[in-house]
Amino acid sequence: MGNTLLNGFWRYMLSVPAFLWEKQIHKARLRITKNLSFMTEAHQRVHHFVVRELPRKGQPLSAAFIAGELRLTEEEVVALLEDLEARMTFLFRNETGAVTWAYPVTVAPTPHRVTFSSGEQIYAA
Repeated sequence: MGNTLLNGFWRYMLSVPAFLWEKQIHKARLRITKNLSFMTEAHQRVHHFVVRELPRKGQPLSAAFIAGELRLTEEEVVALLEDLEARMTFLFRNETGAVTWAYPVTVAPTPHRVTFSSGEQIYAA
């Protein structure tokens, strides 16, 4: 039963044929790969940094702070943040341009809290 997908329907669990869910996984993989194809190494560095730092700082991260930590110019970081935000997938900035959330974490209060093994706590986006 290692590669079995069960779907609950009322009080019953029904087996979904593998050819159906494997096809959906393949389609999703293609869609995700296409959606991420715009990301350069710099996009990834900025996004991964913000996801790591939001829980540590617990407050919005400015472009100047990100630039200083990643040894990029502030203009480069602003352009990368604008590109990531325009894709409406990876992050959101507040009215001052500071990053308040980067999936899957946010400094904005939500009903969902995450506690890391390091003890850091943050809201989940």
